[in-house]
Amino acid sequence: MLWRKRVDPYWIYISEVMLQQTQVPRVAEKFPPFVETFPDFHALAGASFVSVLTMWQGLGYNRRAKYLHSAASAVCREFNGNLPADEESLLSLPGIGKNTAASIRAFAFNEPVIFIETNIRRAYIHEFFPTTDDDPDRKIADTELYPLIEETLDRENPREWYWALMDYGSDLKRRVPNPNRRSRSYLRQSTFEGSNRQLRGRILRILGEGALPFPVVAETAGFAADRVHLAIDALRREGFVEMSPDGKLSIHDGSRE
Repeated sequence: MLWRKRVDPYWIYISEVMLQQTQVPRVAEKFPPFVETFPDFHALAGASFVSVLTMWQGLGYNRRAKYLHSAASAVCREFNGNLPADEESLLSLPGIGKNTAASIRAFAFNEPVIFIETNIRRAYIHEFFPTTDDDPDRKIADTELYPLIEETLDRENPREWYWALMDYGSDLKRRVPNPNRRSRSYLRQSTFEGSNRQLRGRILRILGEGALPFPVVAETAGFAADRVHLAIDALRREGFVEMSPDGKLSIHDGSRE
């Protein structure tokens, strides 16, 4: 994975946001062209949102692209284009919660902080919570895992420890019944085909080519017009799409925060 080969805070920040809700193989495919097009925070902040969204296509959950674009402006404005290392500053960036802030600190700055993600969760459930005949359906909360992660953390080199741990968790998925099914956090992802996620992504991809009237967008999207209308209304409220006085829809390029 490219973001492991060069310890660059910007690269790690981008990869961590991409990995929030997207599987590693897809991120590994989309990451190289993204950082080639936007090699640092200044380039990302100075780009149009349309171009950022175009490069984001295929990663899903497009709100993250909006967060990245807004956060790049904040990093340039408030931190001179350098990603901050402290939790409070990271949490001030759009789209960054405590878990992502911790993972960025671990991988970008080699800080011995505690965080959890799906492969880490899988590894600890497998190792410390074997199934028993007494309680085969017991669900494990993340609050039970955090003390174990803290106790076993390699504080001298947390970056490589977490990388190894995540690789182990990924390997477990191929070798044993998924331990994460015994986690209270486990959720099956809803079907993408025919979903609102698919429709929203399709609308943004269509409008990435330029401004279009609603009938053209509705016809091209391939969904019922009423669903397209509702999706566009939501995208307008969220700042993704705008309508010009002549009734044409386009990506809202004044979306920087």
